[in-house]
Amino acid sequence: MKVLFVCSGNSKFYDVAPFIRSQGDSLEKQGVHLTYFSVLGRGALNYLKNVSRLRKVIKENDFDVIHAHYSFCGWVAVLAFSGLPVILSIMGDDAIGTPNAEGKLTLRSRALMFLSWAIQPFVTAIISKSPNLEATVYRKKVSYLIPNGVRMDQFSFRPDGYRKELGMDLNKRYVLFMGNPTDRNKNAALVQEAMKYVTHPNVELLMPYPVSHDTVAKYLNSTDVFTLCSFSEGSPNIVKEAMTCNRPMVVTSAGDAAWVVDETPGCFVGTYDPKDFGEKVQKALEFAETEGLTKGRERILHLELDAETIAAKIIALYNKISKKKQFSTTSIS
Repeated sequence: MKVLFVCSGNSKFYDVAPFIRSQGDSLEKQGVHLTYFSVLGRGALNYLKNVSRLRKVIKENDFDVIHAHYSFCGWVAVLAFSGLPVILSIMGDDAIGTPNAEGKLTLRSRALMFLSWAIQPFVTAIISKSPNLEATVYRKKVSYLIPNGVRMDQFSFRPDGYRKELGMDLNKRYVLFMGNPTDRNKNAALVQEAMKYVTHPNVELLMPYPVSHDTVAKYLNSTDVFTLCSFSEGSPNIVKEAMTCNRPMVVTSAGDAAWVVDETPGCFVGTYDPKDFGEKVQKALEFAETEGLTKGRERILHLELDAETIAAKIIALYNKISKKKQFSTTSIS
C-alpha cells in the first residue's frame, strides 16, 4: 500500500507536524509505504500554487491513496484531479473555528469552516478526530471517527523523570502548560490566574513552548501536574500524551479532553473560572504528593488510543476505499 500524506509545511519549528509524523511512523511500522508532500505558503492563493507541484508528484509515483490533513490541504489534493481516492482528516479549527478573546469565531476561521463544509462532496472519506468535529460532517456515509493515537514507546512512563537534564529544581512542585502562550485559544491566562488560588507551597508554573516532541515527553515525565486550558480543540494529542505518562492533570472540556480523562483518579475537569481551575490544580498537586501518579496509561489502552491500534483502523479504511488489491498489515518493527 503506497500512501501520499498531504500536509502543511509552513511551521518554523518542524517540517511535518509532530502528531502527523507520529501517525505516519505508526503506519510505516505496519508496512505502509508513505510519502510526504508539504504544502508551502500561507493563505488560499499560496496553497493553490501547490496544486501543479502535487500533480507532478502523483504522476511520477504509483500511489493507492491520498490522505490530506486539514481542509486547505484537502483542497490542494482534490484540485490535483488525480483520480485517486482522497481521504480528508479534519483537524479542529478548520471544522469548528477558532474563538477570539471575546469568545466569538474569527472571520478567518468562519472562512475555513465554509471550506471544510464545501469540500465534503469531493473527497472519498472524511476522518474526524473527535465527536464535535464529526458533528460538522454532513456526508455521514463517508464519515469515520478515528482519533490520533499515542506512540506508547515515545511517551513511555519514566518514574525518575528528566529534571536534572531540564534544569528543574528537584525540590519544587511544577505545574505544566505546554501550549503556545500567545495563542488566545490555548488560554494561558486561565492557568496563570488560577495559580493565585494554589496554596501548595513551593510551586512553579512552567510554560516551555516551543520545544521538540521528544522534549515534550521529558517535561511530561518530570512535572507534577499537567494543564490544558483551551477554549476549543478537536482531540488534543497532548492530553493523551500526558495520560500515557500517568500525569495528574486539570483540563477544560475542550474537544474530547473530558472524555479522555473521564473519572481517572488524579485527573480533573475544570471550568474557565480561575478560582475553580486553581482549586482543581491544588487537588491535582495533593494527589501527586500523596499518590504520585495516575493510571492514565491504562485508560489510553482501554480506549484503544495507542498508535498501533489507530494505525490498524486507518489501514482498514485505506483498504476499503482503495481501487487496488487489499493490503494486509504486517509489522516491520
